[in-house]
Amino acid sequence: MGYKVAVVGATGNVGREILSILDERGFPADEVVALASRKSQGVEVSYGDKTLKVKALETYDFSDTDICLMSAGGAVSKEWSPKIGAQGCVVIDNSSQWRTDPDVPLIVPEVNADAIVGFTKKNIIANPNCSTAQLVVALKPLHDAATIKRVVVSTYQSVSGAGKDAMDELFSQTRAVFVSDPVEPKKFPKRIAFNLIPQIDVFMDDGFTKEEWKMVVETKKILDPKIKLVATCVRVPVFISHAESVNVEFEKELSAEDARKILREAPGILVVDTREPGGYTTPHEAAGEDATYISRLRDDPTVENGIAFWCVSDNLRKGAALNAVQIAEVLVNRKLITARSKAA
Repeated sequence: MGYKVAVVGATGNVGREILSILDERGFPADEVVALASRKSQGVEVSYGDKTLKVKALETYDFSDTDICLMSAGGAVSKEWSPKIGAQGCVVIDNSSQWRTDPDVPLIVPEVNADAIVGFTKKNIIANPNCSTAQLVVALKPLHDAATIKRVVVSTYQSVSGAGKDAMDELFSQTRAVFVSDPVEPKKFPKRIAFNLIPQIDVFMDDGFTKEEWKMVVETKKILDPKIKLVATCVRVPVFISHAESVNVEFEKELSAEDARKILREAPGILVVDTREPGGYTTPHEAAGEDATYISRLRDDPTVENGIAFWCVSDNLRKGAALNAVQIAEVLVNRKLITARSKAA
């Protein structure tokens, strides 16, 4: 018997990607329900070769639904996730609302799948920030091998991380530049076309942005609270996929060649690293792919035990939708939930 799955925020970038991935991976669902706000009721979305009509979250009964994949933002999740969980449906949330809650597991299946058992406290599981997800996939096998002391990471994050309006803004600004029209920033604080913006999310009192803070606290929660991490997060004029430049310092000796061998064997990672023009992965090639790509592996001569590398992943997939579906697969494969009823 299959499961009944609800996707909240089904009309958004990540919601649509979740529906696509559920079908691609053959998730054992007898029924998939697309949900969004009342204003989107009746909108049609694709699920494999089927078309689903969006229903209103506000009037939906979750009492016979097994899993809710929530991708509708923090405010919606804050209001609805506890209500849904209280009806016995497990919520896998893509927003930042629950990530730091000590009673909510923050899960990347390749990294800390065992921590998922804590979901029963609130029936909520959190998906990490997109930039954190790909980073910890790369760091986990290295940490196991040589114990990470310190990480310095600079991100190059695509506009899709800020939603469809952000993607539209990059497109419209790029066109405006070519035809000499005025460029008006709306979604971003400055022009994004042919530019870089060293701010993602709001500034905090210490000068870091909230995105940078998220990377620190989430890495500590998922991987190891002893790891020291500093991040600089930058928005770049790319539609899909986040890239990261990463420097890692270890307690024990670990060469770049050792790291290359370890990463080649690690789950969810593809090493593309030849020292010639084009011998690395860019955001363009990572778009639409499931893997976290590692390139430019080299020893860091500025510290005793250090390496540097380049990390790229599709932020809509591993950074959000794919990771959420993989969490659902862990629930099913480990028999942590059972289907409550056959779909009608």
